[in-house]
Amino acid sequence: IKKTKIMAPGPLNSWQIDGEEMEVVTDFIFLGSKITADGDCSREIKRCFLLGRKAMANLDSIIKSRDITLPTKVCIVKAMIFPVAMYGCESWTIRKAEH
Repeated sequence: IKKTKIMAPGPLNSWQIDGEEMEVVTDFIFLGSKITADGDCSREIKRCFLLGRKAMANLDSIIKSRDITLPTKVCIVKAMIFPVAMYGCESWTIRKAEH
């Protein structure tokens, strides 16, 4: 119970289990993705895309190489860039402004 924290989508001031007060948080990391009480995923989306951009920069020499065929480069991007950029996208809440 010492490590237990509580997050709710609505207002929640306090919560007790067996007489112990639980800490109320507004966000937490779950399986590597940041979950917020208000459902705002814009920072998480930006973070993942920046990580994807960084992964792309790390493979820059491979992507720009003339010795590697285009289909091979596409396979590399699909295997090594997309998973980094899209990790956790199943839980993202996308608003019209972010679409």
